[in-house]
Amino acid sequence: MMIAPARPYDVLLVEDDLADAMLIEDALTARGTRNLGKAQDGAAALEYLRDPANPRPDLIVLDLNMPRMNGRELLAIIKSDELLQTIPVVVLTTSSAPDDVAGAYRQHANAYVTKPVNLDDFERAVQSIDAFYLDTVTKLPRP
Repeated sequence: MMIAPARPYDVLLVEDDLADAMLIEDALTARGTRNLGKAQDGAAALEYLRDPANPRPDLIVLDLNMPRMNGRELLAIIKSDELLQTIPVVVLTTSSAPDDVAGAYRQHANAYVTKPVNLDDFERAVQSIDAFYLDTVTKLPRP
């Protein structure tokens, strides 16, 4: 059962699989997500993040295996960008390979959940970020 956070927040979902995207969208909507941005690959996500017309997300849900720019490349860019690096990232992917898990955490992912999506695991990951980050984050102004 999805529990609403203390406050609604903005999420960017970066996922190329339509079925997975719909499932996660439903789960996030049930949590009271205020704005849900969507991108089908890392390049589109980066465009979304750098567009001042879009709300700055409080959370990014990121698949690793996508066309054009994969999630590993996007995660590296996000976590090295001064304006984006404080946004928590939940990696949501089919890979449970130890190198992928360790690599995501080395790149400062905040949580790692494998597909097929276990909504309880996903919920725990998001709740842990809620508890330790989302309610206290200071939003940086856009340049």
